Amino acid sequence: MTKLLLIILDGVPYRNWRRLFGNLEGWVEQGEARVRRMRSVLPSTSASCYASIHTGLPPQVHRIWDNADIRRLEFPDVFGELTKAGLKTGAVTHSYWSEFFNRAPFDVVRDIEYDEPEGPITHGRFHTMHGYGHANQMTPSDYDLFGTLTRLCEVKGIDYGILHTCTLDSMGHRFFHDCVEMDHACGHLDAVLAPFIHRWRQAGYEVIVTADHGQDARGHHGGTGEEQRDFAFYYFGASPLPPEDQVLDQLALAPSILTRMGVPVPATMTAAPFLTG
Repeated sequence: MTKLLLIILDGVPYRNWRRLFGNLEGWVEQGEARVRRMRSVLPSTSASCYASIHTGLPPQVHRIWDNADIRRLEFPDVFGELTKAGLKTGAVTHSYWSEFFNRAPFDVVRDIEYDEPEGPITHGRFHTMHGYGHANQMTPSDYDLFGTLTRLCEVKGIDYGILHTCTLDSMGHRFFHDCVEMDHACGHLDAVLAPFIHRWRQAGYEVIVTADHGQDARGHHGGTGEEQRDFAFYYFGASPLPPEDQVLDQLALAPSILTRMGVPVPATMTAAPFLTG
């Protein structure tokens, strides 16, 4: 059975992935990983993309239009389908993911950390970014988040895990992407992530590193621009991928994860998976 980790670095445009993430690109150069371009749904807004990543549905169907309307979604999703198949799931993410796929509203004491064998999220570890604004990002350390996911892998034995961090998205909104600050931030995150990827691979996990959307030269996303929608998709695993010139559809990510992990794809996920079982 394939074990899989999905790492989402929020708000990184395709160009910055390819020029600033030297460790990821080094693995591609050495043939240990492959990279493709992926395109987000519209609107290319964070919460809209989160909901689409795990349901395989566009915002026009799941009805998450922006970051303000957060509720428990009523559609089949990756967590729920894996749990029904008897697999353990883990999430180290923004609290929106808990609200979408477990329960809402988010209670910071009850829901900041939970272990619930019946799922759909077996082991949840969340952060809220409460008080976020231009002058104060309120983001946790990525190093700590990677450590938390690794603990879920090694102590809880999760079969599927997702990690989501908003650090680069928040910095992009503040500094925009073509600047010294973002060059350093992307390079630092790449360096911090690399040893964890090695450790996860040694533990038998396939790993996907990607984003939810891009971000343009003015630090914006939500619209149709290529820089707002397009990002890189790095895959450390054995499944074939489509040709390099084919842009991957974000709606195909959920059915691809389920297919790769040998779990039936629900009828609501209509995009053709690009990973095989």
